[in-house]
Amino acid sequence: MEDRMPYRDEIFSKSVRAGKRTYFFDVKTTKGNDLYLTITESKKKPGKDGKFFYEKHKIFLYKEDFEKFGAGLDEAIAKIQELKDNGEFPDLHTDYSSQDESPQENSSDDYKTNVNFEDLG
Repeated sequence: MEDRMPYRDEIFSKSVRAGKRTYFFDVKTTKGNDLYLTITESKKKPGKDGKFFYEKHKIFLYKEDFEKFGAGLDEAIAKIQELKDNGEFPDLHTDYSSQDESPQENSSDDYKTNVNFEDLG
């Protein structure tokens, strides 16, 4: 029986701390030498027993989706910037430290990453 799990040879890894969350961007290869990207969000949370654990959410992004994903992300970030610039929402630097959900602590220009997905294919 053929193993259909990706080979997962790690090519590149980048972690980004953002408030209470850490994001991991990992470029890996499959056995067929195709590139793919995993994006993992990790957040430290208290358990019922009082010990902390890390809640993780992972997205697998494959080469055939790089361009559409990048375009959608760019469009969403541009809309956020437009709404902020129009004064429709508070400044992204608002202190949310007393709330559970905190936005990324970097400035709006710092979190916009120009990812060239064509370089991966």
